[in-house]
Amino acid sequence: MAKANTIQIKLESTAETGFYYVTMKNPRKSTEKMSVKKYDPVVRKHVVFKEGKIK
Repeated sequence: MAKANTIQIKLESTAETGFYYVTMKNPRKSTEKMSVKKYDPVVRKHVVFKEGKIK
């Protein structure tokens, strides 16, 4: 069976709240680290979330 093209990544909040989203990414198409502006419910604002590894 073939290996999957997508991997799971953790998008961690830059507001230092500890909140994170888990999403999928194709590392062959997007080689740089993902950075997305999303809602952080702890600070109740939209902040930038940066890619981190899932342990």
